Amino acid sequence: MDFFYILYFWQCPGNTCRSPMAEAILKHLILKQNLQDWHVDSAGLRDWNVGVEPEGRGQHLLKQHGIKNKHLGRMISAQDFYDFDFIFGMDNSNMMELQQMAARLEPPPKCKIQLLGSYIGRKEDEIIPDPYFSQGMGGFNTAFLQIRESCERFLENYIKDGSAEGQ
Repeated sequence: MDFFYILYFWQCPGNTCRSPMAEAILKHLILKQNLQDWHVDSAGLRDWNVGVEPEGRGQHLLKQHGIKNKHLGRMISAQDFYDFDFIFGMDNSNMMELQQMAARLEPPPKCKIQLLGSYIGRKEDEIIPDPYFSQGMGGFNTAFLQIRESCERFLENYIKDGSAEGQ
């Protein structure tokens, strides 16, 4: 069974903008590819939005693109590092905290912790900025495009090679 886990945290109150969009986008792409036995989830590094629906602007954007999303915020757990094959961060702060969390676990987890934007292949797009504090939809549109391209490239690599490595 293949698992993919998307995680983020930055200035956005945990698990409300980027990670729920990434979860919904990847689920949508998986359905289009008719891939079986995938489990996609998202979580935050903080408990600020546990049990809360994602930010409305991101939800609106997903709906505009015909992507369904039913998600309530949750916080990452130590068990997630063992249950999922991939854990993705959206920025360097996420990555540092995820790597520190994994380093404290015994036995060491085998999941791959990667920067989601690394799949785009353009250094300037590796970091997916948090759109939470942006005015209007501009930041969300940018994050959506980066996330979608990253997820598409991840799936291309995975389908081609049977595994995935960021660029």
